[in-house]
Amino acid sequence: MLKKKTRTSASHHSTKHKPVRSSKESPARKRVRAATIIAVLHQAYPESSTALIHRSPFQLLVATMLSAQCTDQRVNAVTQNLFARYASPADFASISQEELETIIYSTGFFRMKAKNIIACSKELVKNHDGQVPATMDALTRLPGVGRKTANVVLSEAFGLSEGIVVDTHVHRLARRLGLTKRDDPVRIERDLMDLVAPEEWRYLGGLLILHGRRVCAARRPACERCQIAEHCPSVVRQSQPPRRTARP
Repeated sequence: MLKKKTRTSASHHSTKHKPVRSSKESPARKRVRAATIIAVLHQAYPESSTALIHRSPFQLLVATMLSAQCTDQRVNAVTQNLFARYASPADFASISQEELETIIYSTGFFRMKAKNIIACSKELVKNHDGQVPATMDALTRLPGVGRKTANVVLSEAFGLSEGIVVDTHVHRLARRLGLTKRDDPVRIERDLMDLVAPEEWRYLGGLLILHGRRVCAARRPACERCQIAEHCPSVVRQSQPPRRTARP
């Protein structure tokens, strides 16, 4: 005689909300969820602009190049002295690489950064009248400038929504939130751009960066105080207790 199947008590896996199953989401539902996440994050982080201190598009460009694999706080400490001595592309085009390396040493990868900043400055002087261009194509043609750096400059210095900043925080959160399955930053950006309204592109990177720093950390995300937990599929895995191993 077959025994009736009994439902397992939900108390062992209880959560405060119904979990989102991103793998079964339709594209339309995922867009709605993404819009809701952005709206909540806007309320949580109204100050989502870059923390890099700058007084011109060029200074922001240099600061962003220095921020690769470095904290904003360290970059700001370095650029306070750097920009007091060198402010324009012409200034940086004439500096020796050794001198620039000495000043920016503490930001890490100082040789490559110094080389790219000097080459970028020379290109701006030669082909752009010493002005930072305001298009993605022109910016990414500059030495050492990728889409991430270009997106920061376009959104923060020019108020343009040409793309979405994807750094390590955005990479991590976009995957945890089930907004992409990609691992390549360019493909992650494309997935996010397909989901999010163009007018939000310039804000999304900054919002996710702040949330990643303050709540959704790499090793120990604080799901218990996360403002967007009810919209996050990863919260289910982190909320479940460890599986019990059967005794022999």
